[in-house]
Amino acid sequence: MSHMNSLFEELTFTGKDFKNHPLEAGDYELCVFIECDFSNVNLSKFQFIECEFFQCNLSSCKVVQTGFQEVKFDDCKMIGINFEQCKDFSFSISTSGCQLDHSMFFKKKLARTQFIQTRLREVDFTESNLHEAVFDQCDLTDAVFEHTDLRNTDFRGSHGFVIDPESNTMKGAKFSLSSVTGLLAKYGLDIEQN
Repeated sequence: MSHMNSLFEELTFTGKDFKNHPLEAGDYELCVFIECDFSNVNLSKFQFIECEFFQCNLSSCKVVQTGFQEVKFDDCKMIGINFEQCKDFSFSISTSGCQLDHSMFFKKKLARTQFIQTRLREVDFTESNLHEAVFDQCDLTDAVFEHTDLRNTDFRGSHGFVIDPESNTMKGAKFSLSSVTGLLAKYGLDIEQN
């Protein structure tokens, strides 16, 4: 017997503590979450479609087979989320002013994703597709890029990254002159910024 998910549309949730009062499982379309606490909450198998999260804490939430389709995160704390476990179907997120340190996007399709003013320290992008993604004013300290598709990816204005051009696909990737040292790190060169 197949079980239909409950559908919640165009609702706004403000200041909710979902750690102690769980969000009802289901599909959320065009919903807005403001200053809600999802930290360590199990959101597995939930679907979020065209939802927006503002100033929420989603750190360490569980997202096994969770759907994120055209979901926007603004000023959210999203540390240690294993996005690689999310549903691949139409996976699409964007972040602005967020902290995603220690999150994982292993093998995720992230083409054209926008990361704006986002902290992505020690994030794992191994084998992910970041084709035409934008990292605008992001901190990518110790982020891992290994066999990652970075074609036409825009890193201008971002800092902290170390990317080996020999182990990633990088044709057309965009960098500012001040950040290009991150591409040469493995050669141990001493590059002076004039």
